[in-house]
Order: sequence, then C-alpha cells, then structure tokens
Amino acid sequence: MSPPASVGRILTASNSDQIPVEPPISEGPAPAQPGSDPAVEAIDRVFHAALARITGGLSPAALALALADWRLHLLASPGKQASLVGRAIQNAFDLVDAMVPRHARFQPWSVIRPPENDRRFMGTDWELPSFNLLAQAFLLTEQWWHSTTIGIHGLAHSNATIVDFTLRQCLDTVAPTNFAISNPEVLRKVMETGGGNFICGLHNWNEDCQALLAGAALRSDQKFVVGKDVAITPGKVVYHNELIELIQYSPTTPTVRPEPVLIVPAWIMKYYILDLSPRNSLVRFLVESGFTVFMISWKNPTPEYRNFSLEDYRELGVNAAITAINSLRPGQAIHAAGYCLGGTLLSIAAARLGRERPDRLRTVTLLAAQTDFTEAGELTLFINESQVAFLEDMMWRQGLLGTAQMAGAFQMLRTNDLLWSRVVRDYLVGERAAPSELMSWNADATRMPYQMHSDYLRRLFLNNDLAEGRYQVDGRPISLSDLHMPMFVVGTMRDHVAPWKSTYKINFLANADITYVLTSGGHNAGIVAAPSEEGYCYQVLSKKANDPSIGPDEWIKRAPSHEGSWWIEWTQFLAAHSGLPVAVPSPRDWERKSASLGDAPGTYVLEQ
Repeated sequence: MSPPASVGRILTASNSDQIPVEPPISEGPAPAQPGSDPAVEAIDRVFHAALARITGGLSPAALALALADWRLHLLASPGKQASLVGRAIQNAFDLVDAMVPRHARFQPWSVIRPPENDRRFMGTDWELPSFNLLAQAFLLTEQWWHSTTIGIHGLAHSNATIVDFTLRQCLDTVAPTNFAISNPEVLRKVMETGGGNFICGLHNWNEDCQALLAGAALRSDQKFVVGKDVAITPGKVVYHNELIELIQYSPTTPTVRPEPVLIVPAWIMKYYILDLSPRNSLVRFLVESGFTVFMISWKNPTPEYRNFSLEDYRELGVNAAITAINSLRPGQAIHAAGYCLGGTLLSIAAARLGRERPDRLRTVTLLAAQTDFTEAGELTLFINESQVAFLEDMMWRQGLLGTAQMAGAFQMLRTNDLLWSRVVRDYLVGERAAPSELMSWNADATRMPYQMHSDYLRRLFLNNDLAEGRYQVDGRPISLSDLHMPMFVVGTMRDHVAPWKSTYKINFLANADITYVLTSGGHNAGIVAAPSEEGYCYQVLSKKANDPSIGPDEWIKRAPSHEGSWWIEWTQFLAAHSGLPVAVPSPRDWERKSASLGDAPGTYVLEQ
C-alpha cells in the first residue's frame, strides 16, 4: 500500500524540520505455516469464523482447556477439596446463625458485606431481613466459587483467571437483583405503580429489540448528537489522509503558549470523549488555558482497510500529524499526549523520534496507556494463542473486528454495571436512565482493521515486544529507554482496561523525568474529570531520570493526595515546559496557515 495523495502533498512540501515519513508497511495476512495446505487452512478459517458468530468471538478451545486444567488439578487435590467442603459447611452455619434473632433489631450484613465496587445491593431495601439474608447467601456463594480457583498447586494462573471470570459471569446471571421476585426495589416499584412498571419495561424492551434488529443504536443512547451536543469546541480540519483528520481548535485567549499540544486518542473509540459538552471538555479546558490544541480524529475503517497494519497507524496517524503540525508551526516542539491505545502508539513513535529527532517533542503525556503488557488487567483473559488465532480467523473473514465484538468484550468486563443493571432498570423497574454524554459516546462504537488488530494483540499483548525491546520500526528495534523528554503519566484507580500498576511500569522503562498521577475513577470517568465537577481526587509524585525507582506500592504511600481534578496539574506541567505566551495570529492569518478542510468535528467522527 502506498502513501495516500494527501500524505504525499505534505511530504513534497516538507522542510528540514519535519519528520521523515517512510512508506507505510502493510504486512498482510500471516503467511501459511510450512507444510500447511492453503485450501485446508481456508476451510478451517471459515469454520472458525462461523463459530465465532455463535460464541461472540470467544474461543471454545481456550475455555475448554482452562476448565480442563482447573478440573483435573482440583480432582487431584484432596486437601483443597476437603477445605472447600469445610468452608461450605461453615458458610451454611454462619448464615443460619444470622437468621436467629439475637437483638431487638436485625443486624444486616453480619456475615459478609458486598465489596466496595459492587453496587447491586446499595439500596436500604436490601437491609430488610429476608432480602439481606438472600443477598448474603449469594455473596457467600460467589466467594466460595472464587475460592475454588485459587490456591490449587500446579494450576496455571492464566487458566485459573479464565475459570474465575467464567464462574463470575455465570453467577452474575443468577444474582437476586436480576429477578423481580427477589429484588426489593422492583417489588416496591410494583406496589407504587400497581404493576405499571412492567408495562413500561415491556415498552422499553420492544423499543430496544426494534433498534437492535434495525442495526441502530438503542434509543437511550441517541440523546446526544455529535457536532451539536458534543464535540462542539470550535476548530478547523487542517489536514486529512485516508486514516485521520487533524483538527486544530480555535484560540480563545489573547496569547497562547508557542508549543502546540497534539492529542492522539485511541482508534478503539471516537475522539470526542475528550471533547464532550463544554462543562467537561478537556479540549476546551486546554484551549481556555492558553494552548494551541490539535486532535487526531481516526477513520472508522471498513473491510477495505483489512490490511492496514499497526505501522500504518503510526505512519499515517502520529507521524503524519506531527509532520502537518510542523508545517503549520515550523520550528516549534510539540507537547504530545496519547490516550489509551493512542498513548501506546505515541510511545512507539516518540521512542523512534527520541533516537533520531529528539527535538521534535517537548513533552510526552500518557493517559491510561500501557507500555508493558505483562499485567494488563482482565483484557488478558482474551489473550492467549488459541484466543488470538480464533479472533484472527474471525477478522480474516470479516476484514475487521466489528463494533459488536468490541462492545461485547468490554461489556463482559463489567457486566454488573454495563449489562445487568441496565436490564433491571429498563425492563423490571421500567425506567430509563438519565441521558449521559459518556454513555452516549460509549454506544458510538468503532471498528478495527484485521491486520492492525492482529499486530496489536500479538506484538504487544501476547509477546510484549515493546517493553522487551523486540518491537521493530523500519526494520530496527526501538527501545523505550530512548524516551528522554519530560513525561506526564496518568493512571486511574479503578481501571479494568489499563490497570494503574501496569501504566506505572513506564517508570522502569523510560529514561526521563516522569510525573506520575493516580486519579480516582475508571478508564473513562477518571480521565474526563473536569475541575467544575466535584468528587475527584488524585495523588501525584515526580521523579528525575537518575532518581532510584520505587515500586507502585511504595509510590502510593509516598505520593501526596489532592482534592479536585488532575487537569489543573497537567496544565501546570505543560506551562512549566513551555515558552512564554505569544500573541495569537489574526483570524485571517490563522485560517490561511491552517488551510481549512472544513469545520470541526470533521467527517470521520460522523461515520458509523
């Protein structure tokens, strides 16, 4: 695949300050193994792809192997079996004991309490004796099944994790919150409405079924319109190619810092999570703080993009954006920031620049982004040779990973919050949740090309090539130790996608001054933490490149805590590494230099 014409125009006009951009590399489908018959392999791939439509993309072989490993080791562990029997008997005695009235008033949660992150039993109705005992019985059952997957000598940790996850999914399905007769909140609603909540729930269910059959978004996810309600910060598209649109936002202050800010979002999501409504837009906050902000908006790929590789995303994405900004702001180093997968890709591009053109980037910011994937959270449940091969066969057939598969994977990580709570609220209680910009954005899913996602899963997740020095760019391995520019790294406390201890590992890989921030919230809500909203807090601690490293457990003890949003801390960091403010170009000069290709939010973000 050759560079698109839009890239060629930028490159032919390039000057000595710009980054040399090589032709993008498209590796294409993986070559057949020696001795394999292409026709036989194609038949197997077609069968696996058909099977994936039934299993939702999960490999039956991977699950069967994990279950077999667990069952065989458990059967060969009589001591563990006796311990489990004893624990089950003890749980039964404790629960019966809790039923015996010992005080004038029933004591809820006397045997077991829900974990802090389990919000299913938060209502006061769950403290009523009958419902509370039912909830405690369920929690004890959940705890007991979890104990069956730990402490078994010889059981592979990865298989134990898969089995534990599978058991948890099964138990979540039969939780007492999911049934009208055992959920006191639903029963109270029945008494209040005379059963009218079930009529409303049936109406909601019918609406959702019609939307799903039509391939449309659920009605409750259609409240916010891109370009009208969200992604409304004024700006212009100043560059585009077949993979990205580059947006430059209009200045709102009389002076700006001379160094522009480039934000690289993940292509697994639409960029406007960082530009939601004006009250919680990170883009608007940066612009109003006196920074010139550029944003990459990724193309939502179609099957024709099947052979676009991870290297294509680096070349046509990060490198092309930096080259375009260099042409608009010649001689100015860039503050580059990457979110999630975008941060991982930025770290790859920055490591290459750190070796060859260290003056291109002034600072690098990683937001909930991983560079070492050895402890990459619950997503690693879906990452082993069997699972990756199964996904590759599915994507080979489709040309890409569809939105349904992506949404399903993340939904399984948080079924209580993203699936069952919604089922109960919409169909049993009969009420729709209040519209939310974040949930509307979450429903605006994207696709990923076959080759790129295969590269990502194999080279980063499965083989951990980036952290271990095997990831190659232009035929040469890159090293994260070539990152010498100051870094600002953000992790979130309740992140299921990029656990904070995983994002913290950049401290052991980069040879740079690093300011690490740990903020409250999860992968999305922790990043979208506007100063105007209450309830946020964070810890922050900086280290010089030559300071001795400390582990995450020691870091969290030392790092001072602060109330409020980490956004303010970041703008202070950017300002400390920027030049003095300069006058904003006149609107005419700004539009002439920007060579506008249309207004923000552009066209790529609107594609479904």
